[in-house]
Amino acid sequence: MKFSQRYNYKPGMKIAQRESVDEELKNGMWNVLTVIVFNKYRPAPAYGRNRADYVRGSNFEGLAGNIWIFYFKKVLDDMPPLWSTYLLELRNYFFSKASWYEVFDFVEFLSCNLSREDSDQIVSILNKLLEEESSAYRFVSGKVVEITSQVEIDEVEAAVVASEAYSGVRTHLARAVDLLADRNQPDYRNSIKESISAVESLVVEVTGKGGTLGQLLKEVEKVKGLHPALKSAFASIYGYTNDADGIRHALLGESSLSKADAKFMLVCCSAFVNYVISLYGEKNKSDLGE
Repeated sequence: MKFSQRYNYKPGMKIAQRESVDEELKNGMWNVLTVIVFNKYRPAPAYGRNRADYVRGSNFEGLAGNIWIFYFKKVLDDMPPLWSTYLLELRNYFFSKASWYEVFDFVEFLSCNLSREDSDQIVSILNKLLEEESSAYRFVSGKVVEITSQVEIDEVEAAVVASEAYSGVRTHLARAVDLLADRNQPDYRNSIKESISAVESLVVEVTGKGGTLGQLLKEVEKVKGLHPALKSAFASIYGYTNDADGIRHALLGESSLSKADAKFMLVCCSAFVNYVISLYGEKNKSDLGE
């Protein structure tokens, strides 16, 4: 882990992989294609005792030709005649030559040239994988689309940077990101709790008063002219965290909170942190004890 991550100057993991495909995601995507598509290769029975891994005459002759001609835009005469060699070409392209967006181009093209059953299965499994690996993209109606914008990502990272002088705020936000983005055991309930706690911590510090977030928002409204509608909206969000799935209280039964819930709260609270800091101004060096 980098210095900036160890000391919470930057979250250990972004809320989404945008304009990138990391090694784990790429490995997972290739494994899905291997199991659902490539492992189904069957040679033509006519070759008998001869080498039995030719593309021609196999169940993959049509698909292989489509990829070679219409995706790679290459001359058909240059297509490897053996399936093992052809598959190695695809693998080298996928892992070594393709940029992050070409990886999605390839998978999108492939899914559109399969049977409806195989295509639906690939899309379903890949969407689960993309969610698990915190990708900003999903398959929608057969096309890869962005579901997490750079604006959202920038908002969270800006809040972490802007809260440098507010150690409690920074800690809560960084923890919210970690809990949301944990690939093995994401904790959406506590991620939401950390997000709203970042706002609470900041408002307590800038107002210098105690009380509930609702009470402190009234103070911000009085001193800094916080718009009543904005105050009301965020007070409602705070109320949601008190009611929904025991976020701030004892959890009764199984939580139904989703990644979408946790991401919404993280982005929303980060935006509010940035807004409040802009209202009160950043702490100067004397405030930081320098």
